[in-house]
Amino acid sequence: MVIDIHAHPVLLDGINKDPDTFEFRRKSFGVFKSGINPIDFELVLLDDAGIDKVVWLPEDYSKDMGKAIVSNDEMASIVAKCPERFIGFAGIDPRREDAKKELERAFDELKLQGLKLNLSRLHIYPDDPMLKPLYDVCAARKKPIMFHAGYSWEPNTPAKFSEPINFECVAEEYPEMNICLAHMGWPWWNETIMMLMKYPNVYADTSMVYMDSPRNYYSHLFSVNMNLNWLQNCFADKVMFGSNNPRFRHVRSLDGIKNLPLRDDVMEAVLGGNAVRFLGLEV
Repeated sequence: MVIDIHAHPVLLDGINKDPDTFEFRRKSFGVFKSGINPIDFELVLLDDAGIDKVVWLPEDYSKDMGKAIVSNDEMASIVAKCPERFIGFAGIDPRREDAKKELERAFDELKLQGLKLNLSRLHIYPDDPMLKPLYDVCAARKKPIMFHAGYSWEPNTPAKFSEPINFECVAEEYPEMNICLAHMGWPWWNETIMMLMKYPNVYADTSMVYMDSPRNYYSHLFSVNMNLNWLQNCFADKVMFGSNNPRFRHVRSLDGIKNLPLRDDVMEAVLGGNAVRFLGLEV
């Protein structure tokens, strides 16, 4: 099974019914040159790439923006279009007065499968007390958290809030709760490796901002910045494929991963096996 663990639904037609809403999303998410993507066409793209399931990640900074970029109700409506292939996460601005109740509703009523947080956009560190109620809800319901980690090219997103080492407090306090450090925590990939090897509940994904092509970028990171055998022998069970779609196309990111000279068992784990475990989808 191939799972894209990191994609964003901001362009999907099901939640963009009017031009003003679409422009708000494009501006807020920084995808100015992109158009609306029909869900039926998205399924064609997934089929073309050979991807079985995709995890959609929302964004909620409503305390500043007045509304979420993608709300939890909208996320649930997206998943309902193709529940056998779409997996939806919740987005919660922890500064909301109803943050804990809304996350409980997202899990219990809307049946969303995890939480996405970008602390660089929120300007708070992982140990901020505002986040503890959300962590407690995820831990109690055995739901994973996807953290943005490392560099973000969006404006007003200081990387210091998302440096991988800063998430160690969460990994230690909630050892039974799976967390993912997205984007391999680049440029702090060495800190990410430490976290993967030290904490059983910490994962990472490959949804990095590459500077040339996915093939060249992934090859350099996993074979030059680090030894490829580190991935194969030390944390093969922790890295998950993620495309960062729509910033980057599913098929190109997947091609970059498939071009790595990995053992068959490691390739299978990276492409989907690790995501199954991270998401708690084991039968």
